[in-house]
Amino acid sequence: MNRILFASAFLLAAMPAAASADQLPLVPPAAATPAPAAPPPKPPAVKLVEPHLHIARSNIQGHARIALTFDACMGQADERILSTLVRERIPSTIFVTARWLKRNPQALAVLLQNPDLFELENHGLNHIPAVDRPTLIYGIASAGSPQAVRREVEGGAAAMIAAGIPAPHWFRGSTAEYDLSAIGEIRAMGYHIAGYSVNGDGGSLLGAAITEKRIASARDGDVVISHINQPTHAAGEGVAKALVDLKAKGVQFVRLDEVEDTGDDKTTE
Repeated sequence: MNRILFASAFLLAAMPAAASADQLPLVPPAAATPAPAAPPPKPPAVKLVEPHLHIARSNIQGHARIALTFDACMGQADERILSTLVRERIPSTIFVTARWLKRNPQALAVLLQNPDLFELENHGLNHIPAVDRPTLIYGIASAGSPQAVRREVEGGAAAMIAAGIPAPHWFRGSTAEYDLSAIGEIRAMGYHIAGYSVNGDGGSLLGAAITEKRIASARDGDVVISHINQPTHAAGEGVAKALVDLKAKGVQFVRLDEVEDTGDDKTTE
């Protein structure tokens, strides 16, 4: 028995003293999982308008009055349309960009040689939508600020004057869409803004037959928009044919500077 007690005492003495609580290693608490960051608020959608424009009607049976307008955005002149306008002596209003003017000196010379037919107006410096807040329109980035809208408008006018064109009075922006504040800014620069009432060629993306049909649908007081800068597109063929057909029907073609006009969204007031 004494031996057992002695062995137990020996074992207890050999065991290290228990570590005190303040000697225990500190274990950091598990890191808290951060809450996911809230997504940034989306900017409010930009409200866009695509203004309509009409001209004073002739009110003469069989002699509808129509204003033809063409956008010369970029690219080359469509000789199918230009030669038809000259040959048939059909007046029209053509909106030119600085970029188109630079690439088409020969077409510009034809336009300037026929001042009785062609009224040249402002389509901007770089074909940028005249919207003063950042957005995309048909995949095209807008000007994005009032200052950029002004550069687009004033730059287009400066290029026209440098090319020997009289100072413009009308402006039509790329895509023909605007926000209301940009409309006010452009109007404050002294411009009327050219909407339209008949989309003739769907941005020059339609086929010849449907383009011809659309332009043929124009009625007394309509303003037709088409493009004169896509010579490889089928739409140009339809435009040229529609012009000849309408003339044969007795349509009276006019330029925007020749008649009274009415545009919505305060574009001409």
